[in-house]
Amino acid sequence: MSSEINKDYQLDDCFDGEHVFLTGTQALVRLPLEQARLDRAAGLNTAGFITGYRGSPLAAYDSALMSARTRLQEAGVTFRPAVNEDLAATALFGTQEVSADPLRTRDGVFGIWYGKGPGVDRAGDALKHGNAFGASEKGGVLVLAGDDHGCVSSSMPHQSDHALASFMMPVIHPATVSDYIRFGLFGLAASRFSGAWVGMKTISEVLESGATVTVDRDIIFDTPTDFPFPPGGLNCDPTKNFGPAMEQRMLERLDAFRAFAKANPIDRPAFGAEEPELAIIAVGKAFLDTMDALAGLGISEISARRMGLGVYKVGLAWPIEASGFSAFLVKAKKVLVVEEKRDFVESQLRALALDRERPLQMMGKRDASGGPLLPEAGELRPTLVAEALTKAFGLDSLVSSVAGTRTAVVKLPEFLVGKRTPFFCSGCPHNRSTKLPEGAEAFAGIGCHFMASWMPRNTTGLVQMGGEGVNWIGRSLYTGRKHMFQNLGDGTYFHSGLLAIRAAVAANVNITYKILYNDAVAMTGGQPVDGSLRVEDIVTQLRGEGVRRIAVVSENPSRFGNMFRGMSGVTLSPRDQLMAIQNELQSIEGVTAIIYDQGCAAEKRRKRKRKMIADPGKRVFINEAVCEGCGDCSAKSNCVSIVPVKTAWGVKRQIDQSSCNKDFSCADGFCPSFVTISGEERRNGGDDERRKALLARAKLLPLPAVPETGEILVAGLGGTGVVTIGAVLAMAAHLEGKGSTVLDFMGFAQKGGAVVSHLKVVGKRMQNHPARIDRGRAGALIACDVIVATMPETFAALSPDRTCTVANTDVAPTGDFASRGMADLEEGKRLKALRARSRSLAPIGASTLAVALFGDSVYANMLLTGYAWQKGLLPVSLQAVERAIELNGRSVSANLDAFKLGRLHAEFPDMFGTNDSVSTPKVESLEELIASRAGFLSDYQDADYAADFMAFVEKVRLAEAPLGSDEFTRTVASNLSRLMAYKDEYEVARLHLESPLLANSQQAFAPGAKVGFHMAPPLLPFVRAPDGKPRKIAIPGRIALPVLRLLRFMRPLRGTRLDLFGYTHERREERRLISEYRDLVESLLPGLSAASHQDAIETARLADMIRGFGHVKAAAIDRYRLELRAMAERPKISAPGRAA
Repeated sequence: MSSEINKDYQLDDCFDGEHVFLTGTQALVRLPLEQARLDRAAGLNTAGFITGYRGSPLAAYDSALMSARTRLQEAGVTFRPAVNEDLAATALFGTQEVSADPLRTRDGVFGIWYGKGPGVDRAGDALKHGNAFGASEKGGVLVLAGDDHGCVSSSMPHQSDHALASFMMPVIHPATVSDYIRFGLFGLAASRFSGAWVGMKTISEVLESGATVTVDRDIIFDTPTDFPFPPGGLNCDPTKNFGPAMEQRMLERLDAFRAFAKANPIDRPAFGAEEPELAIIAVGKAFLDTMDALAGLGISEISARRMGLGVYKVGLAWPIEASGFSAFLVKAKKVLVVEEKRDFVESQLRALALDRERPLQMMGKRDASGGPLLPEAGELRPTLVAEALTKAFGLDSLVSSVAGTRTAVVKLPEFLVGKRTPFFCSGCPHNRSTKLPEGAEAFAGIGCHFMASWMPRNTTGLVQMGGEGVNWIGRSLYTGRKHMFQNLGDGTYFHSGLLAIRAAVAANVNITYKILYNDAVAMTGGQPVDGSLRVEDIVTQLRGEGVRRIAVVSENPSRFGNMFRGMSGVTLSPRDQLMAIQNELQSIEGVTAIIYDQGCAAEKRRKRKRKMIADPGKRVFINEAVCEGCGDCSAKSNCVSIVPVKTAWGVKRQIDQSSCNKDFSCADGFCPSFVTISGEERRNGGDDERRKALLARAKLLPLPAVPETGEILVAGLGGTGVVTIGAVLAMAAHLEGKGSTVLDFMGFAQKGGAVVSHLKVVGKRMQNHPARIDRGRAGALIACDVIVATMPETFAALSPDRTCTVANTDVAPTGDFASRGMADLEEGKRLKALRARSRSLAPIGASTLAVALFGDSVYANMLLTGYAWQKGLLPVSLQAVERAIELNGRSVSANLDAFKLGRLHAEFPDMFGTNDSVSTPKVESLEELIASRAGFLSDYQDADYAADFMAFVEKVRLAEAPLGSDEFTRTVASNLSRLMAYKDEYEVARLHLESPLLANSQQAFAPGAKVGFHMAPPLLPFVRAPDGKPRKIAIPGRIALPVLRLLRFMRPLRGTRLDLFGYTHERREERRLISEYRDLVESLLPGLSAASHQDAIETARLADMIRGFGHVKAAAIDRYRLELRAMAERPKISAPGRAA
């Protein structure tokens, strides 16, 4: 095991070092730095200008440029994010005009435009005009088109090749991270020579990966001396007007580009025979898939030459450089073109092949007989390419092994249907802002708020960015619906949305725009909106556009003071008035608007960590004993930090303090279980003494045998540090001098969606293989979340012969729990599936352990990584991992400790005393269940009350005994005891006072913390919410605790004439339910038989749906009685004759 590492390496070395670890995004940041350096070396006084609009896979490019702003400025490079893509292209147009400006301060300006595929389409006219105008001789323009081939984080897959070519713009297609720099410099040099703007494809699988690369700092491009330039040259010339002659000029530029490409080829024979009979033309990233496919087929460089097989790596996708192809194909008999998506190079090659004297069998999307061969949709995989190779070239002996591997790996257990659907963050403003009045409908739009369409919120549809609501102009004329809501993020509003509102006003349609102002472009990483945009600016703009009624709804209305006073048609309201305002606005004819003002929760969290804004100094807790598990807190807040907890009394709720963003909307749930504690939080969470004792034992751990190479998957939730684990391990490999790649599939990473990192570590030299781990190839899996680990794409990469899995048995709920109350995550089945698909499986309750030791579940992933390392699953040294953690710079000490404790757990699991199986409540015997419930009822009221319960249950048990089962009795005991222990004021007081919650939660705060109870006192009926229902208020502990003690003392009054609370409708209904339930069970006993047994159990179990407090419980009772009536209509069941 090598322990020699580069101790001097720093993260910023990626921008100027020679042998560095570089991500695709960092390579695009380094590209203009290298161009500026080359210009200075050539004695040119140039500048650089970068502009564009973010979007996956280029979502993080602007953030990376902002982080490197000082370095860029020192190199003379300006980064100016644009309002939208077409205006960015127009700005670049201006940079090329500098060369003809008599007052210019630079010799020229090289420009870089960036945007995702739909942005290329949107900017088409501007890019076409810019390309027609041309590039200056000492400037040049590179157009970065971000194509999401797999639709990982887009509304639809995208392929920009054909669009760029239609602009008469050459297209280059890098295959690797290192290609980004070399090809980018080639593109700028070719642009200067030819006068054409040059397009460069950037796809998710390369851009979102990182790799160990060696940067060539001595790149020199040859200038063709024999190209016949027309008089005046081909570079941009303001004196040459647009018109018919421009078309010929653009064709001449393409000829010049071809000449430059011939003199400086970026295509090359890359493998096997240089003049093959069996020729593979691999374009862009497909080259890596091809190389991996050949390796999987066992075809080496030597055997390929013996077979007469060769691979030609294509970097220039349009126009193809003909001479290189002609030389490579001189002896070819069969050609297979491997490219992702629709054919692009293949059609050009077919045209080229027409000039050949010898016949050439060309295959690609179709085989020789015209049948399908390579897919035109989706993404390529090495296994797909391998199958195409065997079919195209007749390698029949290899077909069975390839197909067999693929079939065996992709077969998934039928139950694995759940997935990690991205969801609003805890405390996200969209949790509340996207709610609608009953019967209303909304259109979705581009942005985080689009996720509302995945929830039961009657939100549908999606149009292009900037077209929001305009589809209603066409639809409204032909439907009976009179009004529509349209969600519109503030980033989209600034980008292009205002024009859509103008169109709606012009058409005078009935629509309410809900402008969701959160002061950040949250979907792509929390960047600020590109320009000045305040709520008051939006109000002024909307008034000027003719919007008839504007309602500003804010989490903090006081921050606006009297700003809107006197503005006709403009109101300011707190956010709890949203529903009433929506009801008002949907009745107004014409265009209306709601500006919902609440900061992005994820950005608030970041700013609190960086001390940019104050922390509220308050946390909310749920008293599990008081909680009914009704889910009203989730209904009110839609918050994923409300998590299920399985108890003997059913599934209840608790707050995940690690993910809570302190919005406190959950406390609006109509339930008295919520307690807040305010004060100074202690810095160190968890059990400090236990952690220190365990760390002391971790100092002398044995060192495992570390493999030299490996393919490792890390699968988990967005926002929990999955990407950090991949980055740390990749950097560790680089520090050791090994070649490594890491590919992060993040999607809506910050939104609790699935995140998977693919890590490959090889020897000293990085081979030509894709960063993605193919099907059945993973050597190790760190399953930070078993749901993501058992999603099809991840699961397919596992192999029972190869994969060693370390899995977190603590499973965070999915978004379905917040929006639909679905709590069954099938953890046990998922672990069983992982065990069947793995060579070995180590289950660890990592999140529980992290909270216990560190006070935060965020360290769970590093615990798992430490465990995996100690088991010899990770091909990096201890010294390298620890140095990489230090370089990462985030919570270094705690992460190092977590890694050490993970190692310790691998060697001595008994030291931790944790249950690493899936957590479930202990299954009680019937006798234990009856005894525990009777004991609870005795504490609830008295011994006589408990004895009455036991006598009734015994009667049921005797009736069921002849059937040889106790399930009916168990169901009755569980539900009757719960109905009898209804939580009135006395019981809520007792449970609060006797619960350990207050003492345990206060440990997280410094002395002097204040307690608050969130309740709706029944004797204060005038306290009402905007919907007219009772509203909870926060009662300080100094007031609430004495009252709670008095109520607990008064509980003997329950049910007597002195019980004032007992006269309320709710209490009378609860007592009636007990009697009803007994009558129901009594009616089932005489006919209890083997035939009716299951029906009886289901009928008795219906009472489990009666949960909650006040109006929430009343609604549950109504649903229960409806279900009971439906059940009574089934044969052999008779319901009690009591009226509902």
